[in-house]
Amino acid sequence: MENQQTIIRTLLERYPVLEVCAASLESLINTTVASYRQGGTFFVAGNGGSGADADHICGELLKGFRSRRALSDEETTHFQHLFGEEGAALAKTLQGGLPAVSLLSHPGFNTAYINDVDPMNIFAQQLWAQARAGDVFLAISTGGGSENLRRALMAAKVKGVKSFLLTGNRHGICEKYADVTIGVPEAETYKIQELHLPVYHAFCAAVEANFWELLC
Repeated sequence: MENQQTIIRTLLERYPVLEVCAASLESLINTTVASYRQGGTFFVAGNGGSGADADHICGELLKGFRSRRALSDEETTHFQHLFGEEGAALAKTLQGGLPAVSLLSHPGFNTAYINDVDPMNIFAQQLWAQARAGDVFLAISTGGGSENLRRALMAAKVKGVKSFLLTGNRHGICEKYADVTIGVPEAETYKIQELHLPVYHAFCAAVEANFWELLC
């Protein structure tokens, strides 16, 4: 059965260049697991391709990734008690989820705020409204210099939200605002993105493994 350590070890065997990220990735995993155990929420944001990565990460956390995440017998019985066989059938297809919010997923809010207030604040405003102390925020920026993410990292700091930056090796301004930086050893945008994918897949699998048994 795979666990967090074997997942990280497999990642580094497949991508040895990511050894430089191992400690910071493990920090992200451990912090997120601890937050979830306390009822926390994971927030993530990025621009362009990194925004698509943010949505991808949420997809792996909100539903089963490498685990079936079947509902407990107690939960299934509750569904059946309230809704009979229809409820039992629904319970069989639902999966356990981990609260994850992509700050790209509110286009109505985003366009209103861009139009009415300040385009660079769309992520900061959402964090300010929704996040609580003890939550986790992951900012994804290949160059590490995105102004809207910098402001979101500022809001996270004031809110008591633990912040992480997933980036490359350009050492942009956002590094000064994140609590922990996960910098893959590449400088070109597409090469950075190619390494971000295995990093966040390992993150999702390792977090999941702390709550559900992974499928072989």
